[in-house]
Amino acid sequence: MQIPGTIYLVGAGPGDPDLLTLRAARLIENAQIIVHDGLVDPAILALARDDAELISVAKQRSRHTLPQEQINALLIREAKAGRDVVRLKGGDPLIFGRGGEEAEDARAAGVPVEIVPGISAANGAAAAAQIALTHRDASSIVSFVAGQCKGLSDQDWTGLAGKGRTLVIYMGVKTAPQIAEKLMEDGLTPDMPVAVIENAARREMRIIRGLLAGLPELVELHAIQSPALIVIGEVTARDDISLAKLAQESAR
Repeated sequence: MQIPGTIYLVGAGPGDPDLLTLRAARLIENAQIIVHDGLVDPAILALARDDAELISVAKQRSRHTLPQEQINALLIREAKAGRDVVRLKGGDPLIFGRGGEEAEDARAAGVPVEIVPGISAANGAAAAAQIALTHRDASSIVSFVAGQCKGLSDQDWTGLAGKGRTLVIYMGVKTAPQIAEKLMEDGLTPDMPVAVIENAARREMRIIRGLLAGLPELVELHAIQSPALIVIGEVTARDDISLAKLAQESAR
């Protein structure tokens, strides 16, 4: 009977290869097969050995090229054939990375799994933009939510953002108008500072700041594209950009 290989659910971090953990880098460099998402930077994939098989399961138009169930089956099939499989994900595998689903299916199939954490997109983006997600004078609570999912309008985000709190929204570029409207309907003030961080920790990184009421216009005006995170809270305005300046720019 074939001894199964191991499935390694590996976090690739926000994009910069220098931000990989040593464990992640070693697994990538020695992998027989790498199944990767579209948000994994090409510079990270370039670390793979020449004979490694690279399989992309990138999303296109909000859909995977393979449905999640087929991705899970692919990982299990390759592992049961005796191959070690690196499942490479942007950020951290267990924060909006569906790593939990893949690990559950692998364990149910009797395949060994190891989870290698990565610097999350939120941590990486905040560090690159020099935004402290927590600050003794501004925020003692951080919440992560997905901005593009089923039933967005029905979710209750009350209390997730506001004074003393920071809200980080993944996958929120396309639904920015609904997000802004939802948060203001839930009681958040229109003049709450926000920052949109595009391509965090990469050469082409952009940091666009404004106010919650103007979030949809910011995304449209600057043609923001994924990967991008939206950070909402007073922590986004704790540098040389004053709230008054943000308000003035938003009114233009």
